[in-house]
Amino acid sequence: MEKIKGLIDAPFTPFYENGEVNYEPIESYARLLKNNGLQGVFINGSSGEGYLLTETERMKLAEKWMAVAPQGFKVIVHVGSTCVKTSRRLAAHAQEIGAWGTGAMATPFPKIGRIEELVNYCEEIACGAPELPFYYYHIPAFNNAYLPMLDFLKAVDGRIPNFAGIKYTYESLYEYNQCRLYKEGKFDMLHGQDETILPCLAMGGAQGGIGGTTNYNGRALVGILEAWAAGDIEKARELQNFSQAVINVICNYRGNIVGGKRIMKLIGLDLGKNRTPFRNMTEEEENAMKAELEAIDFFSRCNR
Repeated sequence: MEKIKGLIDAPFTPFYENGEVNYEPIESYARLLKNNGLQGVFINGSSGEGYLLTETERMKLAEKWMAVAPQGFKVIVHVGSTCVKTSRRLAAHAQEIGAWGTGAMATPFPKIGRIEELVNYCEEIACGAPELPFYYYHIPAFNNAYLPMLDFLKAVDGRIPNFAGIKYTYESLYEYNQCRLYKEGKFDMLHGQDETILPCLAMGGAQGGIGGTTNYNGRALVGILEAWAAGDIEKARELQNFSQAVINVICNYRGNIVGGKRIMKLIGLDLGKNRTPFRNMTEEEENAMKAELEAIDFFSRCNR
């Protein structure tokens, strides 16, 4: 099964002022990401407010991304939901429209507290699209599924034929690396924290990742991979430190889903506000965030 090389973006979902999905910016959005070195998108996930979308909206978004995706641009569809039958239908739809792959985080309700429960959940979803690689999206801060991922890999190994690997969005670089080393790198371990790309490269095996701040800071994050490959460790370190400075700013404004989405407006691609119940930024907050970004010279280095 092909392993992803390079960075995949987790895009935001554009909304009109009335809260309805706005599909119009997606073609320009795809070009922006491609032009800044991203290899594809992981749509309808946490950055895309996927759990706040209807099943029909999620399908239409997948269809739109597929229709406008540049040549060779991977479209991976997040299909996780609180209803496993819905997830399976979304997976089947992704296969029907020719998506590159599917993925799902653990449902936030009910809480998944055992490895066997998680394997059962992934198995039922993945079989909805048996021809596509399936990734488990490990983000326990969103669903409290704080389960050992090495044990999960051992349990899922050989049970789900199209299981490809994990989008690993958690702080334990040790566990990430242990999963990467499992059976000499059998599974694709996609790094999911833009804060720590360089340490994972330094451990000697990270090849791909899925990020959220790549939406507007992709040039720097892709640059980390390029500098590492060229042996320019000082450049890679500077880019990682800059990327952390950007993340420090958005942490002051309710994180990537809220603050990061508003940055898209500041760089020229207005994707609208967040859907209820997210608390949107005020104009005053936007101006303050812009000033903080200017202070770190963000706008000369961001996606364009």
